[in-house]
Amino acid sequence: MAGSSHGHTPAAWTGVTIAFIGFCVAGAFMVMAEPLGFWAGMAIVVLGGVVGMIMRAMGLGQPKEVHPVHQVTATREPASVEG
Repeated sequence: MAGSSHGHTPAAWTGVTIAFIGFCVAGAFMVMAEPLGFWAGMAIVVLGGVVGMIMRAMGLGQPKEVHPVHQVTATREPASVEG
């Protein structure tokens, strides 16, 4: 996975960072027993996903055509049967 640059794009980093902030906000308000703040944090989490998708649509994500994990780099020859 490390060699495939999976998720190493501005869209992925931005979306995950916003979602992480939302989880922190929601967690803090959950401990403080404030439901409105909790749901505001969850809205920030959803916003992170939306921002990531918008940035990917703008071309800041990994292109769908080029996916190094699924590329075939070598072909194998069939085994020969000697009788």
